[in-house]
Amino acid sequence: MPDVSQDIVIKSHRDLIVWQKAMDLTVRIYHLTKSFPKEETYGLISQIRRAAASIAANIAEGQGRRSSKEFQQFLANARGSLPELDTHLELSFRVGYLNKEQHTELKSKISEVGRILNGLMRSLNKD
Repeated sequence: MPDVSQDIVIKSHRDLIVWQKAMDLTVRIYHLTKSFPKEETYGLISQIRRAAASIAANIAEGQGRRSSKEFQQFLANARGSLPELDTHLELSFRVGYLNKEQHTELKSKISEVGRILNGLMRSLNKD
């Protein structure tokens, strides 16, 4: 069976599934954090949104670089933001800002982005 991945041309970061999934995660985070207490605006809300947005931003910036090594470094930065985001969301759940269903949904999305990101990083290491 032919390798269909050879037929896919990445013209921009927008073509990367991992970037699309990271953006979906970030949008969901923005929607859910709207219901957090106002006193968290410059605390937990800001931390969560920054960590989430940095995932997609690092993927995009890395894809725009000229070398695979630079791209891998930015992907590593994106991957580093995942456990940071997970930690902030765990705290949000434990203090009652997220319910069980929301927390489970976000953990699932974080895992999915992480799996795709790891796969992309492995494929770049083969080059």
